[in-house]
Amino acid sequence: MLSKTFGAAVYGVNAVVITVEVSVGQGTEFYMVGLPDSAVKESQQRVESALKYNGHYMPRNRVVVNMAPADLRKEGSSYDLPIALAIMNASGQLNADIEKYMIMGELALDGALRPVKGVLPIAIEARKQGFKGFILPEDNASEAAIVNNLEVIGVKNISDAIDHLEGTKIIEPTTKDTREIFEYESGNFELDFADVKGQDNIKRALEIAAAGSHNVLMIGPPGAGKTMLAQRLPSILPPLSLSEALETTKIHSVAGKLGKQSTLVATRPFRAPHHTISDVALVGGGSVPQPGEISLAHNGVLFLDELTEFKRSTLEVMRQPLENREVTISRARISVDFPSNFMLVASMNPSTKGFQGKDDSFWNHETVMKAMSKISGPLLDRIDMHLEVSPVSFDEMTSAQKAEPSEVIRQRVISAREIQNERFDSLTGIHSNAMMGPRQIKDHCKVDQSGIALMKAAMNKLGFSARAYDRILKLARTIADLAGSPEIRVEHLAEAIQYRCLDRETSTV
Repeated sequence: MLSKTFGAAVYGVNAVVITVEVSVGQGTEFYMVGLPDSAVKESQQRVESALKYNGHYMPRNRVVVNMAPADLRKEGSSYDLPIALAIMNASGQLNADIEKYMIMGELALDGALRPVKGVLPIAIEARKQGFKGFILPEDNASEAAIVNNLEVIGVKNISDAIDHLEGTKIIEPTTKDTREIFEYESGNFELDFADVKGQDNIKRALEIAAAGSHNVLMIGPPGAGKTMLAQRLPSILPPLSLSEALETTKIHSVAGKLGKQSTLVATRPFRAPHHTISDVALVGGGSVPQPGEISLAHNGVLFLDELTEFKRSTLEVMRQPLENREVTISRARISVDFPSNFMLVASMNPSTKGFQGKDDSFWNHETVMKAMSKISGPLLDRIDMHLEVSPVSFDEMTSAQKAEPSEVIRQRVISAREIQNERFDSLTGIHSNAMMGPRQIKDHCKVDQSGIALMKAAMNKLGFSARAYDRILKLARTIADLAGSPEIRVEHLAEAIQYRCLDRETSTV
């Protein structure tokens, strides 16, 4: 007898429907075909034990399990449940219409179901393909339930799945109000800029960075507050839109980073990988490519602390994703795209010797250039703002004056982003000032004669490159947006110029 169930394989951030066909006939052999990996092949033992433990049996006949399409490699243990139910249906132990459901789940030896990865893109594909429902482990049900118009049936074990399919014990679909979750979570932050004493000039710079989605490099001695400031940057970024939240959740789902009973990623991600990270872990990869840290930071912040301690080759893999806002990973059989639209925030010490006291000059050309020697020029060119972070004074640390909270700063950032959304409404792939190309810079970053004179003087005296010139214009446009000014004025340009301290240092050689 022949039976079919349907599962899915995840490639990139999208799912492909996998048809699990089981034929039970004369003979005694068990075959599994369709490019299964070792974990899929081992399902025979898990399925047999789970069926036996729950009062059923593995047929002692010739069983052929085919996973189509046969030219796509199948990986992982999440096909256990559809294989088990198809075997039961083909051997006459189950009498149910199992083809109208998408089914996924890893079986324990006693039939309990363990959570699997990639549930959200699978649920989206199941709705797209017209399946009535999605049967999956109970721990994954909340994640899948954010997809509407799809019955999400969370089951604890294989017996629950069988009972539901046969109608003897109906399990109510899991439902979630996506908008309610989104609205509650999107403004929930533990860290706040009000906790940071002093550093008003750096807070201002980070507000500009958040308003225009500009990449930032902070240079300062240990203890100056670089990490503390970077960790609070998500609290002043605009809230995710619902579509951005879904896209971010898909990536975290594929990577298996969502916890049990997790639903929507409603706050912007903050990823801070250690400097020992490998190239593949940062950019993504594997035999079946998985997202790396730059994709997990999509729509959020990627923080690289102690930038000069990262391997040069590891940093170089970020150059293309920083420009294209996505990373393409190619293998012999498959090529996948992962989105990677993130804000890069990096920090470093200006000297390999560290900070040696109040009389130590922690910022000078020789020490900074020595520390920067491990970072390539093309990568630095992709960083809009270079910030000199000075140590916090004792008076600032002990001051009773309250610092400005993140929510107040965030409202100014949101207002600036709304101006940019209106400006780039008709353009595809451009959502902020940092994404502007030469044509958009020409159209939206016009300066008057006094501004042209200032830029000419700055380039002649400080030796700015053409790329630095464009970066300054983008920054000035964002500063003007924060001020609510339709034109870029001289004071906006002057403030933007001061955020290119490394260009100034280079010019003093």
